[in-house]
Amino acid sequence: MIRYLWFDLGYTLVKTNREEAYQKALERMGVYRGKEEIAIAYHRSDKLFMREYPGVLGKDSRAFLPWYVGTLNYNLRLSLPIEEVLQAHRDIARECPMQWQAYDGAKRTLQHLRSLGYRLGLISNWDESAREVLARNGLDEELDEIVISSEVGVEKPHPDIFRMALDRGGVSASESLYIGDNYYDDVAGSQKVGMHCLLINAHGSLGIEELSYRPVIKGIGDVAAYLGHPGLSLEITG
Repeated sequence: MIRYLWFDLGYTLVKTNREEAYQKALERMGVYRGKEEIAIAYHRSDKLFMREYPGVLGKDSRAFLPWYVGTLNYNLRLSLPIEEVLQAHRDIARECPMQWQAYDGAKRTLQHLRSLGYRLGLISNWDESAREVLARNGLDEELDEIVISSEVGVEKPHPDIFRMALDRGGVSASESLYIGDNYYDDVAGSQKVGMHCLLINAHGSLGIEELSYRPVIKGIGDVAAYLGHPGLSLEITG
């Protein structure tokens, strides 16, 4: 029986307004792309980096941003000077700083899961800003345990970070369920300790066509239904 639900942070509980910012950067260069098209391009780029370059997306963005933007533009069928795109993006970021915001309904979903009797925790590869992100979005008060890679010195998919979480939560792997959006960190890592995982992919099989893993859900709004409980009358939007 599942007693404890563990969550990833980025693009599981929180997101940024990166699509809107990139759309504005492109417009400054005389190029228009719709937000949904940009969202799909980001999604494809994320999944490629997760698959081919494990751990890179969790590092300082200065180490990979030109590389990532090139991939993003490829997925948008654009051929633009990378440095000019980066400069436009930096200008937008100065005017409208991007922040991590909870998905619509995320807090209510966590509250609903707690009301069903589940304990909730976080296992995340994140820097020292993780707790500020959680607090600003009011998510920290819904979590019983918070395990952050920068604090414990080990990152997913290494099994030790999952073992630490289980030990802190006083729960077994078989009584736990992990929910995250990165197969190579979240599914592969949790399985190493015998924990099952729900993989989030907001666009069905898009970007993860090489995987046969199931179950795949669109977002945390689907967790209660997976566990056999009624969901909330809201939609978790990306």
